[in-house]
Amino acid sequence: MRILQIMRAPVGGLFRHVADLTEALAGMGHEVGVVVDSLAGDAQTEARLAALSAFATFGIHRMPMPRVLGVQDVITPLRIRKLARDLGVTILHGHGAKGGFGARLARVGNSRVSALYTPHGGVLHFDTRSASGAVFMAIERSLLGATDAIIFESAYGQRVFAEKIAAPRCRNAVIHNGLRKAEFEMVTPAADAADFVFVGELRLLKGIDLLVAALAQLDRPATLVMAGAGPDEDHLRALIAQHGLADRVSLAGVQPARSMFAAGKCVVVPSRAESLPYIVLEAAAAGRPLIATDVGGIAEIFGPTSPALIAPDATDALRYAMQSWLDSPAKMETDAGLRRAHIAEHFSVERMATDIATLYAALAKHE
Repeated sequence: MRILQIMRAPVGGLFRHVADLTEALAGMGHEVGVVVDSLAGDAQTEARLAALSAFATFGIHRMPMPRVLGVQDVITPLRIRKLARDLGVTILHGHGAKGGFGARLARVGNSRVSALYTPHGGVLHFDTRSASGAVFMAIERSLLGATDAIIFESAYGQRVFAEKIAAPRCRNAVIHNGLRKAEFEMVTPAADAADFVFVGELRLLKGIDLLVAALAQLDRPATLVMAGAGPDEDHLRALIAQHGLADRVSLAGVQPARSMFAAGKCVVVPSRAESLPYIVLEAAAAGRPLIATDVGGIAEIFGPTSPALIAPDATDALRYAMQSWLDSPAKMETDAGLRRAHIAEHFSVERMATDIATLYAALAKHE
C-alpha cells in the first residue's frame, strides 16, 4: 500500500506513535511518506525526522500547519491532495486535530484515496461549553462526512468522541499504542534512587503541584526526582521552595524515561487529564511500581490492577497512595508484575501496526 502519515509537530507521544507505525509499516513492505508542519519544532526535531526518513520511502514533506486557524488550513490540504496524487497514495492517515483536518480535506475531490483520523486526545480535552471548544467540535462534526475511518487509542477516547462530537458512522476501532520488545526489559532502581520519580511535561495539567503538596504532607522525609520541562517550571520551583522541599526534590531536566525509571523506586503520574500516556505504558513494561490517576485510558493500561488507580486532582488521595508505598511496597510490587504481563499481551508495536494495516487494507479493498 501507498500511505501518507500527516501530523503537525514532530514531538511527544503523537510523534512517537507515527514514528513507530511508519517503521513497522515499512517493515511490512508498504511505502510510506510523512507530512509535518514547517512552522513548529524544537532543537531535536531535525534529528527525529532524519531518523524517521530511513523508513519513509516517500520522504518527509514540510507544509505549514499553524496551531490556530488561518489561510494555510486551506492551502496545505490542497498541497497534500496534490502530493497524494503525484505519489499514487491510496491512504491518508491524519494524526491529531491539525493532521486529521489536513488529511480529510485533502480527500475531498480525490475518490482514489481513503482518509483516516486518529485524534490522540487533543480536541477531546476541550470543554464543549467554551467558545473555542464549541468551534472545534463543530469543525470535527463537519469533517465526519470526509472520514472513512477513525482509530481511537483507547476506549476512553472513543467514548468521549461520541459524547462531545458524535458517534461515528464510518468504520472505527480502538487500537492501543504499542511498545517495542526492548522496552519490556526490566529496570532495577539504582542504589541511590529517590523514593519517587516523575517523568513528563512540567505543566499543572500533569498534576505537578499536587505531587509537591502530597510529598510535603508525608509522615517521613521522602525524596522525589522530576524529569521534564514545560511552561509551569518556574511555578513548580516556587512551590518546592514554598513547601521547604529544596533538599528533597531534584529537577533533572529532559531525560530518557528508562534512565529515570532507575532513578526512582516508584513512578508517579498524577495527571488531571490524559489520553493513553506512553509514560504509563513504558513504566509498566519496565516492571516499575506505579501510582497514577484514573483519567483517560490509563485504566486500560492498568488492566487487572485498575482498582489501584486514584482520583484525579485530589492531594489527599495522592498522599495516601504515596504513604502506602513507603509503608508497604510489597502490594505495588505484586501489581507491577501483573500489569507488565497485561501490557506484554495487549500493547506491542507489532499488534498495533498489524491492526492498523488490516484496517488500511479493508478501506483500500472497499474503494
